[in-house]
Amino acid sequence: MTALSQSSTSTSRALTVEGLTVHYGGVCAVRELSFSVPAGEAIGVIGANGAGKTSTLKAVMGLIPRRVATLRFGDIDLSRVNARSMVHHGIGYVPEGRHVFAGLPVEKNLLLGAYARKWNAETRATLGEVYELFPVLGEMRHRLAGALSGGQQQMLAIGRALMSRPRLLLLDEPSMGLSPKLVEDILAVLQRLRTEGLSLLLVEQNAKLTFEATSSCLVVENGEVAMSGTSAELRHDPQVRRIYLGL
Repeated sequence: MTALSQSSTSTSRALTVEGLTVHYGGVCAVRELSFSVPAGEAIGVIGANGAGKTSTLKAVMGLIPRRVATLRFGDIDLSRVNARSMVHHGIGYVPEGRHVFAGLPVEKNLLLGAYARKWNAETRATLGEVYELFPVLGEMRHRLAGALSGGQQQMLAIGRALMSRPRLLLLDEPSMGLSPKLVEDILAVLQRLRTEGLSLLLVEQNAKLTFEATSSCLVVENGEVAMSGTSAELRHDPQVRRIYLGL
């Protein structure tokens, strides 16, 4: 286990979500969604645009109003925890669109990810591990984040989330707008984090990336779970291959 993630929770489920519902005005974006992320596993959520994927992630994080029967992380009830406090419970978040602080250098962006921690040898070690995971960030540590390419900003967004040493990392469309080569680089990072015991909840429209990065997946349509199963099973399912892989 590296310094990039804390030890897994003592229970077999890192995250349990039951009966999650999200409304935007009179529109139901997510309807009674239930799923779990076992400790140390990577779970994917795929679906077309507007299926409710991002709303699901934001609702789990407490970033948008939601109704939920059960929202637990290990033994912690998250249903009344606000988004700002999630990091204190070991949950990291990589938002869609990266949202780096463009006017600050790379290293200051990373250090902001550790705001909930004390600055000590352990935190310095985490920074070093982020640079080892993403060497380009180390090379550009003094460059303004706004001057980075889209792929480099995505690496920075992931690195910033890892600075809090989460036990669970939520990622929203990390491959969006990236070249095939950079998508492969992000995939390699996610696979490494998974092998190191970090629990992952990955929302993606890129089904191929999701199947390779995760152990199980949910296929979401109109805010509901249309299909679920292991990534290997869904990858070879004729309906999934036709709709999401174009095969």
